[in-house]
Amino acid sequence: MKNIGILITDPEDWTTKSLIETASHNRINPIPINLADAEVTIGTNITYHAGDINLQDLDAIIVRDAGGGNGEGIIFRFDILRQLENFGIPVINSPTSIQNAANKYHATYLLAEANIPVPPTKGVQNIESAMNALESFEDAIIKPVFGYKGMGISRIKNAQLINPDGNLDDTPAREFVSRMMNERKMLYIQKYIANPGRDIRAFVVGDEVIGAIYRKAEKGWLNNLSQGGNTEKCKLEKEQEEICIRACEKMGAEYAGVDLIEGKGGNMVLEVNATPSGAGIYRTWGINPAEKIIDYLMERL
Repeated sequence: MKNIGILITDPEDWTTKSLIETASHNRINPIPINLADAEVTIGTNITYHAGDINLQDLDAIIVRDAGGGNGEGIIFRFDILRQLENFGIPVINSPTSIQNAANKYHATYLLAEANIPVPPTKGVQNIESAMNALESFEDAIIKPVFGYKGMGISRIKNAQLINPDGNLDDTPAREFVSRMMNERKMLYIQKYIANPGRDIRAFVVGDEVIGAIYRKAEKGWLNNLSQGGNTEKCKLEKEQEEICIRACEKMGAEYAGVDLIEGKGGNMVLEVNATPSGAGIYRTWGINPAEKIIDYLMERL
């Protein structure tokens, strides 16, 4: 029986529970691990433990969640994953692919480098450059580079701040930009892509799109499910499937959630999530991504 470590932070997370249950039903011993508990001892030998678990005894690792933050703790946890890979333990997704996707600025660069369509984007480090970018885009989105679940995303159209629910905000655009610049030290700005009031989340495993959903905001413009968005079934066109598979490959991921927007100029990739939730696909289609991920990993092993 294979011992598969499943990295988690929330035991009640739907995807976490599904991965554990699916592994158990496939004659696999799933071992939930919180990497925040990991310790490394370096001497004559190097050992890795998380509580009583010897991480070097694992046959493979599935990363559902390695934990948040941007300090030394998260760097340490990703160093551990890289080192376990060097010992020959398969890690999916790899720490490099997760970091590629998590850094939205770098992910956009990688996608554009591969000629995968993305919205026009600016990375700036001063207020004047930010205001110039907003003026040139006319309608723009400001995202945190390391944000998740749609949190911290703002929209400014013609110098008017628009809340996610679609209501106008009286805060002057320059004041808002100044505050964001002081907090983040750089701003990642994308042109807002006019769309049919929805975006697409496609779930890719290996070289296959296993399912896709439309995400629609109940009101306003922010479609993320974690921000109250609703889902509908989506059947991708061949071109859309190819874009999603290429985007996943470019991140170096073996499974991913790829977000598309349908603009007047065609399909564009908004983001790639290398630690995606499978709940939306399952509740909409009855497709369980955990089953596909486990099957993929066992074939690899």
